[in-house]
Amino acid sequence: MNEIPSPVDLTNCDREPIHLLGAIQPIGFLVAVTSDWLISRVSRNIGDYTGREAEPLIGLPLTEIFTADAIHSIRNRMTVMRGEDSMERLFAHCLFDNDRLFDVAVHFSNGTIVIEAEPSDAADSIDAAGTVRLMMSRLDDTNTLDAFFREGARQVRALTGFDRVMVYRFDDAGSGEVVAEAARSGLGSFMGLRYPASDIPAQARKLYQRNIFRVIADIEAKPVPIFPALDTAGNQLDLSLSIMRSVSPIHIEYLKNMGVGASLSISIIVEGRLWGLFACHHYSPRCPSFERRTTAELFGQMFAMKLESRERKEAADYQRRARDVSDRILAAIAGDASLLDDPSWLTETIGKAIPADGIAVWIDGRQATSGMTPPADALAALVRTLNGTAASRVFATDRIAGFFPAGEVWSDRAAGLMAIPISRSPRDYVILFRQEMVRTVRWAGDPHKPIEYGPNGPRLTPRKSFEAWSELVHGRSQPFSPAEMGVAEALRATLIEVVLRLSDAAHAERERFGERQELLIAELNHRVRNILSLIRGIIRQSRRDGVSSDAYIAEVDGRVQALARAHNQITEDHWGPAPLANLIETEAGAYLPHRAEALKMSGPDVLLDPLAFSTMALVVHELMTNCVKYGSLSRDGTLAVNWKRTADGDLLVEWTERGGPPVQAPTREGFGSTIIGRSVPYDLGGKADIRYRLGGLEASFCIPARHVTVRAERIVRDAVTPQYDHGAGEDPAKIARALEGQTVLLVEDSLIIALDAEDLLMGLGAKRVLPAAGVRDALSTIDRDQPSLAILDINLGDQVSFPIASRLKELGVPFIFATGYGEQAQLPGELAESGILQKPFTAERLVAAITRIAD
Repeated sequence: MNEIPSPVDLTNCDREPIHLLGAIQPIGFLVAVTSDWLISRVSRNIGDYTGREAEPLIGLPLTEIFTADAIHSIRNRMTVMRGEDSMERLFAHCLFDNDRLFDVAVHFSNGTIVIEAEPSDAADSIDAAGTVRLMMSRLDDTNTLDAFFREGARQVRALTGFDRVMVYRFDDAGSGEVVAEAARSGLGSFMGLRYPASDIPAQARKLYQRNIFRVIADIEAKPVPIFPALDTAGNQLDLSLSIMRSVSPIHIEYLKNMGVGASLSISIIVEGRLWGLFACHHYSPRCPSFERRTTAELFGQMFAMKLESRERKEAADYQRRARDVSDRILAAIAGDASLLDDPSWLTETIGKAIPADGIAVWIDGRQATSGMTPPADALAALVRTLNGTAASRVFATDRIAGFFPAGEVWSDRAAGLMAIPISRSPRDYVILFRQEMVRTVRWAGDPHKPIEYGPNGPRLTPRKSFEAWSELVHGRSQPFSPAEMGVAEALRATLIEVVLRLSDAAHAERERFGERQELLIAELNHRVRNILSLIRGIIRQSRRDGVSSDAYIAEVDGRVQALARAHNQITEDHWGPAPLANLIETEAGAYLPHRAEALKMSGPDVLLDPLAFSTMALVVHELMTNCVKYGSLSRDGTLAVNWKRTADGDLLVEWTERGGPPVQAPTREGFGSTIIGRSVPYDLGGKADIRYRLGGLEASFCIPARHVTVRAERIVRDAVTPQYDHGAGEDPAKIARALEGQTVLLVEDSLIIALDAEDLLMGLGAKRVLPAAGVRDALSTIDRDQPSLAILDINLGDQVSFPIASRLKELGVPFIFATGYGEQAQLPGELAESGILQKPFTAERLVAAITRIAD
């Protein structure tokens, strides 16, 4: 007679040895070697890369398949490995006697050296440092944790290209909640969904802490076995740190039930604990390059550091507010002891630090209540129970009936409490109550659903339904958080101080309290110093001293725009020499559209080669910016720029400011001063002399003759009307609402440019921005969600956006071409009348282009 299996729940998955599956995903190959570099294991697909079968390779030296240079490089990387869970990487490395390049990961596994390699994807190469720096700057611009999470999900999706990216946070019970999401258009939202703790088994959580990055490239892919499966001791190869570890059949079925074709996860480790994950889903196979995956892993680590810093700052701010409450209570009761018997006053005061729906004060058998509290006759019995439960410490629960069964009767009024002892004997309390909170928790499936026997035998089959499942929690209040418990302990110390001041034992107790307070202050001082050191380090690495984020961004943007303007002028002559006078006029025009007479220029009509023109663009930009902000043009002064040829053919440029405020030399050299003083000598081999005269700044620059040509002996006198970006002078209010309510298709194959353009479009009032990186993606987006306006980068890698434009033209959707190729951009005949927007984008240029196509 067959035994009927007993009901079980999702914790069955905890028994699966997911780190000992004996196989890898077929995205590359694995070689394991002994400490003396003899091959001990290989993946069965080794022949696809070496032309040699697996079995004969066992026991041979690694030099049989790898080149000496490759082994040397791997050994060098291993010398910098620290810690048992460390891993090192090599990118675009030649392993065999051919030109094929591989990305390599190496780690130790129980004394064995494990080498994993996958073909290098040059087309998916990325500037990791620059990308992460820009991603982190966007995180820094967020003001709240919710915005921080949303931006993190958005950045990971932009980097990895997955259809859906979720920020998944664990609670104290191990359950998870989706707190942020970024997904492609047309997908349903998982935002706010909760998942039972059993969805991620205990052994999987341990691996998430040891190996913070995991990719499953194709759930349909057949795993590649490792040969031999067991070593001489009968052990499998531990793949905990493997980047290609195969996937548990249980988890594969779980993903299939969600319709997922590929997944990727990045662990978020905060203060040594698994805070949560970036969980990425794709609805078809997807495997970003190892270099891009490594960049995503680095971003995850930086994100966790930023999150830890923000949480500490919030905790410090909360503790500061709590100290303010304590100080107010102490000061108020010291002057009026009767306030301690006024629960309404206590509710209002303490409630600023610990929200509560009611309060009871119990002192010497007397009680006073305010708000939502238990009946008066029940409070005495509750206090007696607390005397046996909370021994001289703050006690909190979100379910009073759990330790005081009689509380079930009035749980609709007071379901949870926090008891703050304020004396020793008899026990006196300030008790905060929270009423019942019927919490609707959206679960992705029933966390208590029993086991189902399926294709994996008598083991868990993941739930077949991921529809939202609601669990109503009765008889419980909103739990008191650890931070609130900490505040309560501080309030307890304050209230005991007050009560003891009114007792005969006040002096002795105050001494003990003072000692505890000194310990608390010392610990707080230690922690605050650590926090401040961390913040100071981040600020020093991220920003220049004394400059706000907005000012820093404005400076960088100004320098980029200066270079862009210079390059536009250079490219007008097919990357040939450009006039110095035009450079000065253009820079001045950005600041002096209504004060052209303040600038005087004089000199021959000289041309600078592209290198010198770009260098001087930055120098003139910095000089002009400082002149307008701090120099002669900050008042009603004048600026004279004169240049002439020397006997050697060099070009001498003189910059003279007059009529401004008194000038003093800066006490330290900033980046702008470095550009002014060092660019010409360093980049051009010339000379620079900066003189801080009391009457105004003077500067001389000598540009070597090899960078200078003279177009004619015509002399430029005074200033020509400054020229500035088309669109400057638009009404700011009009610019701010230029795209109000519109859905904009943005076709751009560069991640960073796309993110900047998206921010710009949203800042102009766009309701939605639909990003697309290529022709197929854009056409699919148009069919699915027709935009009201489109901006199309002409060149998309090896494609052009003209098919997209033709489709938009058929639908009557206005569009603008964008390019960084300047005047060389060529449009086909039927699109020749379309507008072209020059990169980099600015709000004024974009609004001007939109106005043109609207007309």
